[in-house]
Amino acid sequence: MGKMAAAVGSAATLAAEPGEDAFRKLFRFYRQSRPGTADLGGVIDFSAAHTARGAGPGAPKVVRSQLSVCSVSESDALRAGLQPVSTWRAYGLEGYPGFIFIPNPFLPGYQWHWVKQCLKFYPQKPNVCNLDKHMAREENQDVWEQSKALLRCKEVTKRRPRSLLEKLRWVTLGYHYNWDSKKYSADHYTPFPSDLAFLSEQVAAACGFQGFQAEAGILNYYRLDSTLGIHVDRSELDLSKPLLSFSFGQSAIFLLGGLRRDEAPTAMFMHSGDIMVMSGSSRLLNHAVPRVLPSAQEGNLPLCLGTPLPAALPRDTVVEPCSVEDQQLCASYLKTARVNMTVRQVVATDQDFPVEAAEESERDITKEGICHLEDKITHGKRVRLDPDS
Repeated sequence: MGKMAAAVGSAATLAAEPGEDAFRKLFRFYRQSRPGTADLGGVIDFSAAHTARGAGPGAPKVVRSQLSVCSVSESDALRAGLQPVSTWRAYGLEGYPGFIFIPNPFLPGYQWHWVKQCLKFYPQKPNVCNLDKHMAREENQDVWEQSKALLRCKEVTKRRPRSLLEKLRWVTLGYHYNWDSKKYSADHYTPFPSDLAFLSEQVAAACGFQGFQAEAGILNYYRLDSTLGIHVDRSELDLSKPLLSFSFGQSAIFLLGGLRRDEAPTAMFMHSGDIMVMSGSSRLLNHAVPRVLPSAQEGNLPLCLGTPLPAALPRDTVVEPCSVEDQQLCASYLKTARVNMTVRQVVATDQDFPVEAAEESERDITKEGICHLEDKITHGKRVRLDPDS
């Protein structure tokens, strides 16, 4: 108990010290944290029964969030692979109006559909990914097929090269996000996946956002040594709409700060299946991911991924069957990785995409750069990739 109090105290001390901004200090603290130790004693775990008391001295109080239960029928929730909204647990934090955290509302086994989509289908052309900067279009036309042989290997070793899938860092869906101009491109629009649009619409409606339209998605692919730097998502033209975040695979620490970086952030766990909604006053807050946390027994999957997708699916579901081979390959990938999908509405319902934003697409998208989704490469260099910073 004394060690845990010391760790929580050290995090609070770092946040209060003058000089470098409080957010970055805590980012570094959690990036270097040791799983299974008191370092994580101040991290809120919304999936635990005691979350209503918060975590650590000075932590924001965890409160229950009200959902719009009647806005999503049980049949529509089932179509998206979700439990009835009446059974969801939703939380917020005092001082963060508009922030909603929903611990894994997916039906048992249904996460596998979304994992498979993120790994097998969403990276396919014409969607844009980080590999386009280094490879000809035909070389990464089908990342999944080109990665299957290597993914069948049980372990990643120094002798075994990484597959294309393991080199994937981001994919954009719908309106393509230009990392250089920090604007969305209308000319590089690709059809937004109908299944992900339906899932997003149900989650948004349950959180009180009727009429939400999924127009852009950014998929981030994390290895165990990856981090997502401090940033604000402000490039959407209609900021009144929420940002939806879906996590799958290994757990991570998420830091939610304030409007300025001298405001200390609140740390929380993101587990597989968890959904976060940033809206209202929380839509423009600084946030980051300093740490991906491997399972307690290295190389294992989270317990919620221990159930396969049911063989018999509802007739009108947007969820598709997942073969044994596909699930095995997805599982092999997720043992050392996590995937995050963020879905956004870019323009208002009655708004046209501005001409100047479309003109930005004339920039060569294969030369776009830099973001703060980082991971260490074996030779010590870092690859930097990131959504709006």
